[in-house]
Amino acid sequence: MFSRSGKRLGTLLALLVVAALGLVACGGGGDSTPTHAGGSGATSTPAAGTPARAGGSGATSTPAAGTPAKGDSWAPRNLKVTLTGSGASFPDPIYQRWIEDYRSVAPGVTINYQSVGSGQGKNDFINGVTDFGGTDAFMTDEELARAPGTLHIPTVLGAVTLTYNLPGVEGLRFSGPTIAKIFLGQVTSWNDPAIAADNPGVELPDQDITVVHRSDGSGTTAIFTDYLSKVSDEWASRVGSGTAVQWPVGIGAEKNPGVTAAVQQTPGAIGYVELIYALANDLPAPAIQNAAGNYVEPSLESVSEAAAGFLAELPDDLRVSITNPPEGENAYPIAGFTWILVRSEYQDEAKAQALTDFLYWALTQGDASARELHYAPLPDPVRKLAIEKLGQVKVNGVPVFTPPAQQ
Repeated sequence: MFSRSGKRLGTLLALLVVAALGLVACGGGGDSTPTHAGGSGATSTPAAGTPARAGGSGATSTPAAGTPAKGDSWAPRNLKVTLTGSGASFPDPIYQRWIEDYRSVAPGVTINYQSVGSGQGKNDFINGVTDFGGTDAFMTDEELARAPGTLHIPTVLGAVTLTYNLPGVEGLRFSGPTIAKIFLGQVTSWNDPAIAADNPGVELPDQDITVVHRSDGSGTTAIFTDYLSKVSDEWASRVGSGTAVQWPVGIGAEKNPGVTAAVQQTPGAIGYVELIYALANDLPAPAIQNAAGNYVEPSLESVSEAAAGFLAELPDDLRVSITNPPEGENAYPIAGFTWILVRSEYQDEAKAQALTDFLYWALTQGDASARELHYAPLPDPVRKLAIEKLGQVKVNGVPVFTPPAQQ
């Protein structure tokens, strides 16, 4: 299990949920009014503060004096530009950390990322509201048809964990079929025989279960329901998977902070969130049974092992699900990549240059921060392919970024 110590994690404890306490609402939901880039239509969850807004577009391409990547001569270009993005709350803590740290490397570049959920983030990007999008659910073929040429740039791997509010009961573990039955409304009490079978010797209370799920279009939901569809035929046929589904039972809350707050406020509740939201708020992150039959806790190592089983079949467009991997003794089964959506053709050269520079910096310099916030860095083969994708970004048909290894 991860350590819950450290100054940065302590900072997150105060920030991740404070703006979400009023978000709990009954029933399902979906995507809403498009986010206005740089506006106030969403609450973000910065790791250590949101950068101030500044600047505009317009740029020069003179190399700036910045932190070289991995000891080579690369440095970001000397640009003055503002980038806007919106999307997944799953990676919001690491994106806010990267954005803050990047200001010391490229002080003329301001990046505003709003945590509005993957579904809204994809819509904002497709509709041209933002310069880039964030999603934990890769775009479908139908969505790609609305935004031809979209590139998926993976950034980190993360774990989706169950979390619950059951004072005095710790160390629970869950099998896939039991989780599916809880979220189908078939297991309604904490002392149900299905939960007891997963937790022999544990004294379980006779207390009702309250299911908490996302009410917005969510990549976290896409990962969670993709997993449930793989471990439960009934779930697959009745509910299925996606960024938004028709939940059989439960109450809805917006974004990861909203679900976290709802679980905290509701005795007997169970929900699903990205791992950092559970850890930062002292909520359980239980072990889940994987395809090998082992109960595995979410960790950097177990998430990386989940990804390892899919590397040989990684598609060229980097759209892949890694839930419930068929191999890996210690693979955590509810994990996924998260992606930044980038256009292959931009009109604004300064923005295209700034965005590719930032992503290259994040992919080569962001691992330490990712680990600190309990995200697994990309496997090297995936990182290499992600960097190569940056070379496909163009303005007027001319590439704006040449990966240093190819110079």
